[in-house]
Amino acid sequence: QVQLVESGGGLVQAGGSLRLSCAASGNIVSIASMGWYRQAPGKQRELVATITSGGSTNYAASVKGRFTISRDNAKNTVYLQMDSLKPEDTAVYYCNADVRDSGSYYFNDYWGQGTQVTVSS
Repeated sequence: QVQLVESGGGLVQAGGSLRLSCAASGNIVSIASMGWYRQAPGKQRELVATITSGGSTNYAASVKGRFTISRDNAKNTVYLQMDSLKPEDTAVYYCNADVRDSGSYYFNDYWGQGTQVTVSS
């Protein structure tokens, strides 16, 4: 089994910064794509940013230029540096990873439990 554990959420004023971390653990053989999604109250979960094992990144238009995704493959960890935060960035942020564990030939999709980010105006 694989677990994703997020950390780094909290309350910040508009214009401030936060850094989220997500560590994957368990019987991991390989991790392909890792990413961050968010869900605001009353809205659907949406993609924030993704990063491949080779380092290729993809961002939602709403965060491009303000957020930076990175990963440490040796630590099975993905990060999200969030700068110039806006009140509309307030949401629960979820970590996602495509993981092949020792009990499977295929990659499976895993989610973290979510971490709250609140940006005050």
